[in-house]
Amino acid sequence: MKKLLLFLLLISQSILFSQTILNSSVLNLNKPSENGQLINAENVKTHEVYVFASDNKTINILKYNKSLFLANQFKDTLRAEQKRSMMGYSFDEDGNPTLYWGSDNHKNIRIIKYNLETKTSNTLSFDFPANTGNIITSFQKNNTFYVLSKEKDQEHMLLFEFKNDKCEIRMFNFTPFSFQNEKAQSVSFSALVQYHYPIEKMESEDFSSLDKTEKKSKMYVLDDRIILTFDYNTKRTQVFSLNIKTNEVTEKIFDTPDTQTLPKTTNSFYLENKLYQISANSEQLLFSLKDFDSGKSIKNISVSKNDTITFKNSPMFLQINGEKPQKLKTTAKFLKQLSTVNATLSAFKNRQYTFVTFGGFASYQSLSVNYGPNGFLDGLNNVQNASKMVFFDTALNSNFEFVKDSQIEPLAIDNLNYFMGTSRNIALVSILKVTDFYILGYYDTVSKSYIMRKFTDGFMDQSAGNPIINKAIFTKSLPLNRN
Repeated sequence: MKKLLLFLLLISQSILFSQTILNSSVLNLNKPSENGQLINAENVKTHEVYVFASDNKTINILKYNKSLFLANQFKDTLRAEQKRSMMGYSFDEDGNPTLYWGSDNHKNIRIIKYNLETKTSNTLSFDFPANTGNIITSFQKNNTFYVLSKEKDQEHMLLFEFKNDKCEIRMFNFTPFSFQNEKAQSVSFSALVQYHYPIEKMESEDFSSLDKTEKKSKMYVLDDRIILTFDYNTKRTQVFSLNIKTNEVTEKIFDTPDTQTLPKTTNSFYLENKLYQISANSEQLLFSLKDFDSGKSIKNISVSKNDTITFKNSPMFLQINGEKPQKLKTTAKFLKQLSTVNATLSAFKNRQYTFVTFGGFASYQSLSVNYGPNGFLDGLNNVQNASKMVFFDTALNSNFEFVKDSQIEPLAIDNLNYFMGTSRNIALVSILKVTDFYILGYYDTVSKSYIMRKFTDGFMDQSAGNPIINKAIFTKSLPLNRN
């Protein structure tokens, strides 16, 4: 959706969008485009906002109170023997932050606890066990930092929870479950997520773009559980719920909408206890919305190539290699293009509506062929990455009825992306969702400052004076090593 709306906004020269400059702080980062890293974070208990901005020499920590006024700051020297990436953060009970710096080989994490009152830091180190396997992702939830991995040579996933100077490891066992494609051919869980369909983490507070949602294995982080969805079998969506407290793994199966003709591509998206499913080929597009707990269908839509899609709130678009989208005039042309990519959909919700993008995406590599003067093959140029995306947008109200586009104002996240798409001098970016608005934090290379802007839904109120910018349970704890 944000790619489409950014395009629509860019072609309009009179767009006013809701954004406010909150504050600005001089940082003077050393070559931020090369060395810089930036994270915006909220302490969910105190609602204080923190900024972690670093170059290759120092880390700058800015603390803002819940009214977003600068309350404290701390600049510390980085003492790593090699460059590390900021994987994430957590907050202690006293409110002080901890940063987790990962090594390039993903075998070690340097953990630095910062005290803003005493202007001191304390360094710990954690080495991943030999059985850790591939790191899938890291994330924060409820002021705690997590790392999820696929256990090496086992049908297990490992969740590392970093808290109170310890790392607690939880194991999720997938041995009791079977994994089969539509031809009833079995595959192990290890092979599925390591080699065939690596897991992609979806965003809970942001629109997930189609190049991410087209993945067949997805992960969603909730307050007390992790949802995994698998769409490698075109006949069904296989879903697992991983309980972070008990380590219990439960399975659900959702049949995919069945097109009248084959072949078809299928996919799904999970949002707020609902499963959105799509099936498509060159003849037909099917959409199903189901309640996650009961499996009951809430809404079903069928569109053939001879139909008009009456519920779309945008034109149907074809986009090649991220260039300007081209309009597709008929449903038949849209479905023909959709049949050449991986069908997918994405859903995002604000206070009023659920916004759904229907479409598909494919990435591939292309070779340029050179011919000599005599017409014979002279060689091949370098391999180039290419992409193709087709899509259109729609929206649902709280009763899951389609909404006309005239009722919808621009979204905060679209306003934010429009600003980024039309602004220069931005070297580092971090986006934070707080309550009902977004905070865009970025480093301005001209003013050499960290700038924080607030973005809300709707058009800008000019009277405000804002600037306009054109099942086995296994748990154990491991100590952290002090450096």
